[in-house]
This record gives sequence, structure tokens and C-alpha cells, in this order.
Amino acid sequence: MNAIATELLKKIESKTATVGIVGLGYVGLPLSHACLKAGYKVVGFDIDQRKIDNIKAGKPYIHHLGQSFFDYIKSNEGFLGTANPEDLKKADAILICVPTPLGHHKEPDLSFVLDSTKLVAKVLRKGQLVSLESTTYPGTTRDEMGPILDATGLKRNEDYFLAYSPEREDPGNPDFSASVIPKLVGGTDEVSGKLAFALYSRVVSKAHFVSSAEVAETAKLLENIFRAVNIALVNEMKTVLTDMNIDVWEVVAAASTKPFGFMPFYPGPGLGGHCIPIDPFYLTWKAKEVGRSTRFIELAGEVNTAMPHYVVDRTQHALNDDRKSMKGSKVLVIGVAYKKNIDDSRESPSAEIIELLRDRGADVCYHDPHIPMYPSMRKYRIDLKSVALSPDVLRSMDCVLILTDHDAVDYGMLAENATLVVDTRNAMDRVPPARRRSRIVKS
Repeated sequence: MNAIATELLKKIESKTATVGIVGLGYVGLPLSHACLKAGYKVVGFDIDQRKIDNIKAGKPYIHHLGQSFFDYIKSNEGFLGTANPEDLKKADAILICVPTPLGHHKEPDLSFVLDSTKLVAKVLRKGQLVSLESTTYPGTTRDEMGPILDATGLKRNEDYFLAYSPEREDPGNPDFSASVIPKLVGGTDEVSGKLAFALYSRVVSKAHFVSSAEVAETAKLLENIFRAVNIALVNEMKTVLTDMNIDVWEVVAAASTKPFGFMPFYPGPGLGGHCIPIDPFYLTWKAKEVGRSTRFIELAGEVNTAMPHYVVDRTQHALNDDRKSMKGSKVLVIGVAYKKNIDDSRESPSAEIIELLRDRGADVCYHDPHIPMYPSMRKYRIDLKSVALSPDVLRSMDCVLILTDHDAVDYGMLAENATLVVDTRNAMDRVPPARRRSRIVKS
């Protein structure tokens, strides 16, 4: 470890280092909070000035984090929110937390990562640690980011240090904030890895050192591929068991009584969120570079991406059983967030389902207590506002389609007033049978 690395390590260990966070979204903002709690000064950078203004005003723009979260950041003198990249010169460690979406042909879109790296390169100085948190394919940190930063003339792993530590956020889960979720840390060399480990081990409850950035990058993909494959398995079982008149939810509950060798996964209307629908394809794309195919991953993708069509088909059949055509029917969608109790609709299957319903002639509206207006997405423009849920609204609908089971929704009122409910989340099982006056179809 040279003199530059030794000096940086002393700053990290004494907590006199300043941490820069690039991207103040669902990953970067909680990470900023965790760094502040750990005793570090933080420079929070985002190109969106509105986020900076909201932080300074203590106004939540990620609602599931809560008002007290934003109050803490607003009142903390150690936090500087900025849209000026020059402020990142003050940081001793710069952590990049930006999206890694897919392109139109399911190819990795690293534009946010590369643009952020170019931005960091403009302010890079000796004695800085740069760490990527965005999920990506193995080799991104070393082979894509490294050359951009090297072009500054500074020597990697001597003048500046480069590492990878994947985010593991679980939005809306109060049991797992950024500070208590264990972190993986791998460097582009041993010194970079040890510097990053020294920082993260002081910010989160536990950090795990791995031998390289590539191991950490691939481990993150494995975590998400594991979920995608198992969700595909239970989604496929749902389509089969439904035709057999067997309740897949009861089957999963029964299998869950085994105390070993089984982990429950649950069916749904499709995949959503910033990880599971996207990340497996990063490895699929990279595998082609070495002449390999990822048939298991691709099959899981096919099953999961087919679920919105399955849900709409089931809804159409349910309407037919009520002697109603999909065309002209009024359909109320309950929940457009990709998971319960959050205001996040990224990659939510609700967008495709709404478009499919509209294509078949349905008159669609939605209710989501956390999303008052459906935000624009890469592929869809829904252009709808959430309607208030009331007995009159429910009675005016030909069908209610449950996509997300938010706790804030009154399912008892729904069961008492809706004529037909198509339930993809088993939400109506929480309503006592005596209150269920609507016909309920599990999908």
C-alpha cells in the first residue's frame, strides 16, 4: 500500500473522509443516509435539480422512506446536496449509484454508468476511491470504467482506486435499511478492494471482502437470477394448477411447512422493479461473448414476460363468464407499483397489462394509494391518475383487477361492492368469507 493509499485509509478509518454519492434515487439516497449515520460527511450529487431542492426543503420524493428520513438529511450539517459536479472534488470516495436498464433488444444499457464515470473523470484527483454500485455484467468496473478514468493521466490503483460493491436495496421493507444490509466488496486490485472494504465496513452492519470486482459483479447477478428463475417456476406452476382447479397459494404454503430444502416464492402478474426483470439479461448478453448460451435464464425470462398476457386472458375469460365483452367493459386496476406499500412503478407489469386491456377495448382506470399519477416509462405512456376508491366507484366497474396488494387498500369494501374481482396476488383471502359478495377469480 503506497503513501497515497495509506493516507486515504487513515481518512476512512478516522471518518474524516468525505463520501460523494452520484445519483440520489432509490439506492443513492438511502446510502447517503447510512454514510451520514456512520459519521461521514456526504456530498450528494444528482443531475436532477428537483431532487436537490426537495432534499433541502425536507420534502419526500421517495415516499416509503418517510418524512423523518428526509428531516434527518435536511438537518444534517454534514450533507451537501448539489447538482454541480465540481463539488465532487471534495469527496475522498465517490460511490456511483445510477440505473442500468436494458435497450430495446434486451442488450445492456450502460449509458448512465459511462456518463457518470466521465463526469467523475473530470473531477478525479489523487487519493480518491471510486466504487460502482449499479448492477452490471462482470468486467464493467475494470474494462468499461477503468479506461475512462485512466485517460485522466492518473494511474489506477496507485493514484486513484477502483472497486465494485453492488447495491442490495429492498424498497419498502422496514427490516432492511441500507445500513443493515450486508455488502459485497471487490476491487480491481487488492489495495482498492481493501480501501473500499474499510469504508463499507464502517457504513453497513457487515461487509464481505471478495477477491475481485468481477466476483462481486457476478454475485449480484446470481442473486437476482436466482429470484427470477424461481419466480418463473412458480408462475408456470400457477398456469398449470389453475387449469387443474388447484390453489397455487395453498400449495406454496403447504410446501413451506418443510423446514429445510425449500424456499417459498410467490406467483404474480409479471416481474417489476429495477433488478429482477433486467439483471439476468446482463449475464445472458455477456455469455455470448464467450460463446455460451444461458438457456435456463432465457426460459425464465420467457415465462415471466408472458405473465401479463396470461393475466389479461384470464380477465377476459372472467368477463365472458359474466356474459360481458372485454370491449367496452370498465376495468379498475388496483395497485400499479411493482410491489406492495411503495411508490415505485419501475418495470411494473401493470403498464403492459393496462395497454393490453386497452388494446382489447377495455375502459381502464386505476387506484394506487402510493402513486397518484402513473409516471412515464421507457416503453409506455399510461397518462392516468389514480381514482379514489369508494363503493360507488366499485359498483360502477365491470371488473376489478388486483395487481399489487397494498396494505392501504380496503379489500373488505372491495369485496362487498365489486361485482367481479380478478386477484393475481391472493389479496382477497384476507377478507372473511362472510364479507365476500363479489365473485372472485384467482389469476
